[in-house]
Amino acid sequence: MTATWNLNADAGELLLFTDTAGRAARTGHKLTIAMNSWQATADVDDDGHPTSVELTVDVDSLEVRKGEGGLAPWTGAEPGIARSNALKSLDGKKFPTITYRSTGVTRDGDTYQVVGDLTIHGVTKPHPLTVTADGTTFSAETVVTQTDFTIKPFSLMLGTVKVADDVRLTLTATAP
Repeated sequence: MTATWNLNADAGELLLFTDTAGRAARTGHKLTIAMNSWQATADVDDDGHPTSVELTVDVDSLEVRKGEGGLAPWTGAEPGIARSNALKSLDGKKFPTITYRSTGVTRDGDTYQVVGDLTIHGVTKPHPLTVTADGTTFSAETVVTQTDFTIKPFSLMLGTVKVADDVRLTLTATAP
């Protein structure tokens, strides 16, 4: 007998962390971005161990929470500008969701190796995840390379300041 856990942003937090690149990288801000609308389902066995996972993220729910570093201070208008730039890079109107669907899950103690397909910007690629569990609280961390999904990282000043190609993603959630 299996059960299905239904999770959403009320159960946890999905965050993205950007870095800067380019010759003038130190002038740019490193961003913390929250995805405020997402839904996940996990099929679990009788012992509460996941056997499959699906995640759908609403791209328009993107919220820039903070900007760190840079030569100029992070001002009140910048989160909105950064959000607009991120939605343009993701082409959020044409590709309103990001999805992940597992194709296999293996367990080693409190760690799960999840193999699945990640779809961003209309491009689907295999993407492994390592998920750790502490009771019913799960966490995952991974790095996504934007250009692997035909996303051109945002840049300024002819590319001397740009968002680094690799974006770190973390997800924490507590199951019911």
